[in-house]
Amino acid sequence: MSHGFKIDDRKEPPTPPVDGLSGKIIKLQGKVNSAVLVLSMIALIAACLILTGSVFLRYFLKVPTDWQDEMSVFLLIGAVFMCGAYVQAERGHIGITAIEGYCSPLVNRLRLLFCDVTSFAFCTFFSYKSWSMLHEAVVEGQTSSSSWAPPMWIPYGLMSTGMTLLCLQLLMQIVVGINTRKNIK
Repeated sequence: MSHGFKIDDRKEPPTPPVDGLSGKIIKLQGKVNSAVLVLSMIALIAACLILTGSVFLRYFLKVPTDWQDEMSVFLLIGAVFMCGAYVQAERGHIGITAIEGYCSPLVNRLRLLFCDVTSFAFCTFFSYKSWSMLHEAVVEGQTSSSSWAPPMWIPYGLMSTGMTLLCLQLLMQIVVGINTRKNIK
């Protein structure tokens, strides 16, 4: 079944090759993103195992569990937020790719740059608010309202770190986009 959209037939990599300091930073970000991706995959598997084990314990062995839901939510929060930079590096976020084939290379680069700048502005604000919530959770000693009562700095820390990594990824893509745009006529 063909629907006209080909995801894997890119004419160029998501981020063009870059030399110098920017290239080294992009390579380092790629390594960090890959490591975080592996940890996030492990977190997703752990969340699945925890929830499956909980169902087995509750329904078959009649053993109550009160921690599994929150633990799974924390693992899922970590996986989602921490992988944001990896997804952005692959251009898996917003980008209006349906019009890519109809635009010139210059217009496509401007489109990507516009999306990156807009996303960077939003993610910077989100990151700031996440770090504020993390600070409050640590200072006030906030815990969840469940009987397990894990500290809330755990999910806020994952959100803050993930959004900061995403902001750094977007910032580097903006720098590369501006430098690349100068070379296109």
